[in-house]
Amino acid sequence: MTFGWRAMLKIKHVPEQLLDVTVLPVITTLMFTYLFGGALADSATDYLQYLLPGTMVMSVVMTTMYTGLAVNTDIRKGVFDRFRSIPMWRPAPMVGYLLGDAFRYTMASAVILALGLVLGFRPRGGPVGVLLGIAVLVAFSFALSWVWTALGLVLRSEKSVVGVSMLLMFPLTFLSNILVSPATMPGWLQVFVNNNPVTHLVAAVRDLMTGHAGTELAWVAGWGAALVAVFGPLTMWIYNRR
Repeated sequence: MTFGWRAMLKIKHVPEQLLDVTVLPVITTLMFTYLFGGALADSATDYLQYLLPGTMVMSVVMTTMYTGLAVNTDIRKGVFDRFRSIPMWRPAPMVGYLLGDAFRYTMASAVILALGLVLGFRPRGGPVGVLLGIAVLVAFSFALSWVWTALGLVLRSEKSVVGVSMLLMFPLTFLSNILVSPATMPGWLQVFVNNNPVTHLVAAVRDLMTGHAGTELAWVAGWGAALVAVFGPLTMWIYNRR
């Protein structure tokens, strides 16, 4: 909790770092809604019902990479050398980063939801479905962030962290069901899209916001558990060896 509070203080002193979870999600949602709404659904409002859970997922999972960037920055500044000399729970700095970022994920989700309600988004699942959808999204993003903490410990510069993270996240986000249904894609592409963890996440959030809870939740839970089980211990092994 102490390291989580440290992450919150960094936001307080550098508030412009919240632009990627406030301004950018607004731009993304408006852009996709009015660029593609008429072409894909004959109505921007109708398309928004399908799109908004997708843009919410895209905006949040894309910001998870900044966890690795923060880790890499602290290593470069020598802050981690001081942490290692303090008698404390060894994973505390890493978990603290992730707790602080969970606030950012929740803020991004709230901003997109508020904008969507203004534009005409009407979740049939009601407040409970919306809150459950956001909770699933934040929990999965917490699990995904462990990937970037491992990369932040291994890669040698901030630019490398951003470059590798974008290289991984762009295919996962755009080759998914965020913008269009996989049924409209070529068969060979559907194989990747239907097994993409982001696809399962978007489908689960959509189901919850429309008042359904299908098998997609099990897929999301499985992917999240696998990410934590693999990259959590890997992150700590790298951290202890550096």
